[in-house]
Amino acid sequence: MLRTLQPGQRCEVWIASVTGHSQLVHTTDDVLLEAPNWTLDGSALILNGDGKLWSLDVGTCAVAQVPLTGVPDLNNDHVLAPDGEQIFLSANDGHIYRAELNGGAAERITNDDGSFHFLHGVSPDGQELAYVGIEAGDFTQPGKLMTMASDGGVTAAADVGAGHCDGPEYSPDGKWLYLNTESFTSTPGHAQLARIKVNGGGFEQLLESETVDWFPHLSPDGRLASYIRFPGGTVGHPADLPVDVVLVSTGDWTTPLHTWSLFGGQGTLNVNSWSPGSTRFAYVAYPLSDSETTKD
Repeated sequence: MLRTLQPGQRCEVWIASVTGHSQLVHTTDDVLLEAPNWTLDGSALILNGDGKLWSLDVGTCAVAQVPLTGVPDLNNDHVLAPDGEQIFLSANDGHIYRAELNGGAAERITNDDGSFHFLHGVSPDGQELAYVGIEAGDFTQPGKLMTMASDGGVTAAADVGAGHCDGPEYSPDGKWLYLNTESFTSTPGHAQLARIKVNGGGFEQLLESETVDWFPHLSPDGRLASYIRFPGGTVGHPADLPVDVVLVSTGDWTTPLHTWSLFGGQGTLNVNSWSPGSTRFAYVAYPLSDSETTKD
């Protein structure tokens, strides 16, 4: 089902600086845009909305649809290839597709293996994808950490415990997968940030908190990370509630450098949205007429 804005709700695309400044670059009450990626040349943000792919010019703030064919309605799991010319996309049929970033025909790369595939990571060499697999699309079952060749074919599972996991993303050096997981607790929905070596070893928790923490995204230089913090007791990563976007040093996940409080959740920070220079990242807020977007 495609997400839409509520009556009186608007979509705001923001760019945050590592200095703590934030800038509103686009607002609309028409299309619910989600999950910004930053293009390799630094000129645009790529988002999904209304089942389609959109490009937001960072300089002019103009938004244009990316003309794709041969792909079903998209969800908010999409990641640019390291070459900066292609993009990998998850669609609502449960499959992953590859397309040129400037548009054209998309190619399906996942098999009919009985699972839904939710893409989150592409290895730095572009040869491998990391995704969450959910068997038979049964969302009462926990998501599993999976990898596959970026041109399709055989998949492999990584052991991160029995709890639901999401958001697996490669570190810039290609040695680690960063993710959120419920495997450290028996409390339903209590996701925490973690990482595991690409070879399957070294699984560790990055931060122990009372909040529900999702989607760790490392900056291209590996020195900083952003993630989204839901209130304690949240199950999943729902839309339309007060959340925080948090900036930390990868050397100390326990001490936020800056925190942006907003009304959002689902769609706010699902994929890596860092600029190529590691100085800025993008996020999306969905304020109602009686809510505000603030920065601490």
